[in-house]
Amino acid sequence: MKYIVILGDGMADLPDPSKNNLTPLMAAKTPHLDKLAEMGKSGLFKTIPESLHPGSEVANMAVLGYDVEAVFEGRGVLEAASMGVELQPDDLAMRCNLVCVEGDILKNHSAGHIGTEEGAELIDYLNEKLGTDKVRFYPGVSYRHLLVIKGGNKMVKCVPPHDVPEKPFAGLLPEASSPEGKETAELIRQLILDSQKILADHPVNRKRREAGKDPATSVWPWSPGYKPKMQTLQEMYGLGPGAVISAVDLIQGIGVYAGMDVIKVDGATGLYDTNYEGKAQATIDALRDHDFVYLHIEASDEAGHEGDYDLKVKTIEYLDNRVVCFLLEETAKMDEPVAMALLPDHPTPWKIRTHTRDAIPFVIYRPGEMPDGVTEYSEPAAAKGSYGTVKGNQFMKKFLGIE
Repeated sequence: MKYIVILGDGMADLPDPSKNNLTPLMAAKTPHLDKLAEMGKSGLFKTIPESLHPGSEVANMAVLGYDVEAVFEGRGVLEAASMGVELQPDDLAMRCNLVCVEGDILKNHSAGHIGTEEGAELIDYLNEKLGTDKVRFYPGVSYRHLLVIKGGNKMVKCVPPHDVPEKPFAGLLPEASSPEGKETAELIRQLILDSQKILADHPVNRKRREAGKDPATSVWPWSPGYKPKMQTLQEMYGLGPGAVISAVDLIQGIGVYAGMDVIKVDGATGLYDTNYEGKAQATIDALRDHDFVYLHIEASDEAGHEGDYDLKVKTIEYLDNRVVCFLLEETAKMDEPVAMALLPDHPTPWKIRTHTRDAIPFVIYRPGEMPDGVTEYSEPAAAKGSYGTVKGNQFMKKFLGIE
């Protein structure tokens, strides 16, 4: 048996009275997602432990069956692994967003989804102006970058910027969560304020304003941690070679620690305009020499953060007709059976524009096993599935046929 996890980041949502009480999953036309549900068994998955923030890093590690409370060390360390940044034991790594601050307001978490080349130019400039033997910025993709503080202390409380759009930023600045973290918290706060002075009139931002785009007027570091100790999927489950396909550094970094090969696809953006067909083809190609493929598609999460119901519906329909349709057709031709799982990592309700910890709907299709009678893929349909509600590593064990 070979295995594909199809993860539509943030797909799950809440019924909305203004939309006939339909979630985007319920409103979208998804014959192929529904077909997968009809072929398999459904359930709900509580991916977020009560003790942790409902971030994609936590949720995707949970999907893979990790004891997240034991191994979680923040988002930055995972993105460092994806970038090939080798962390030393005393290196504090943090996700570092380029954000748009207008006046006193943190307008958005992505600087208007700034381009990768523009972002890299700004990060290089920040290194020139703010980098030291202790502080280093590393460029990533779009607005997602990395800050490493040598000798930093992780006892710092940071607010994820996608949780607080249109809020005054001053009350959201990092704070020490213990006396040991005070010096690091003060350093990060100063980096944020200094970056706003440095970036305000940078040529990249002048051009963005002239083009009617949001400028990247500040950095926003968050999710601090040290290099984690994680087993590979082979060590946990005895799986053969695995591959991860994602446009997002965070997911690629999880893949690195999980012992998977990172497969990058031209035109993969993390947005609704991503190369859906390329990612689907890369998945099929990867199955030739991998036993397990983790296909991650970010677009629906970003639509949720933008507060755009119609765009979220569109991203789900793209997943259905540009990815899942192809995977169903191609895996049916293979000599070896291919099991497929379909799920988001967490909900990103479009009305509140951030993640929640509600249980997410999932489908597991294992060739040769009897379906459970659920005939569509949605939040209420999955709640009627035979798996009930699972947590911890129960999802992966059921998917792999371990229990």
